[in-house]
Amino acid sequence: MRSRLRALTAVRPSRPSRPPKPPKPAEPSQPGEPSGSAEPSGPAEPAKPAEPSGPPEPAERLRGGGRHYFTASVASGGLVALIWLLVVRPDGQQAPPRVDITRQAAHLRAVAPYQTYVPRGLPAGWLAISSRITGTPGDGPVAWHLGFRTARGEYAAVEESDEDPGGFVPRMANRDRPVGAQQVAGATWERYYRPDKKQYSLARRLPGVTLVVTGTASYDELAALAAALRPQPRP
Repeated sequence: MRSRLRALTAVRPSRPSRPPKPPKPAEPSQPGEPSGSAEPSGPAEPAKPAEPSGPPEPAERLRGGGRHYFTASVASGGLVALIWLLVVRPDGQQAPPRVDITRQAAHLRAVAPYQTYVPRGLPAGWLAISSRITGTPGDGPVAWHLGFRTARGEYAAVEESDEDPGGFVPRMANRDRPVGAQQVAGATWERYYRPDKKQYSLARRLPGVTLVVTGTASYDELAALAAALRPQPRP
C-alpha cells in the first residue's frame, strides 16, 4: 500500500510555482534630483567670500565723499583768492613785496659801526618794497638799501653807508658832479640828475656816514624821504 502511494506521488504533477512579482518601479525623480531612494550627499556649498577690508567701492566713495569734496573745493578756492589778493593787484599787475622796516632797521643798528638813520612818518601811500644790508664791521663797509614805491607810483630809495663818500655818492647817483643844492628840513643836500635814466638824487655827507636818496621820484618826493630820516639810538 505504501509503495502504491509513493508511486502516485511520484507521477502527480507538481503545482506550478507563482512567478515572482516584478519589482515596483521607482517613482520618477524631480528634475535636478538624482534617482534612488537614498539622498546623495552632493558637493558642499561653496563658502561665502569674506568681505574685503580695503577702500570702499567707487559708488560708496562718491556717495560719502561729496560733502568732503565740496568742503575741500571751497577751502582751496579761498586760499587761491587770498594769495591773489596778497600778490596780484586788482589791475592785474603783480603786487610788490612788503618790507618790515622796523626789523631791518634793528638789524642795521646791530651791525653798523656808525650812526644809522631810518625813515619815520612818510606820507600816506608810500610802501617799502625792498631792503638789503651788506657788509660787516670786519669785512668792508656796511651799507643799507631801502626801496619804496611812492604815492605817485615812482621809485625812491635810501642808500646809507660808511663807505668813502668820494666813491659812494657818484655810484649811487650815477653822476660825478652835483647839479645844484636843495634845503631839506634846515639841512643842505646836493642835487644830482641823470637825464637818460630819469634818475634824481639828493646826497648828504655826515661824519662817519653818507646818506643818498635817489630814484625816478621827483625832487619834491625825494625831499620828503630825506626829511623823514631820523637817527636811531646807538646800541
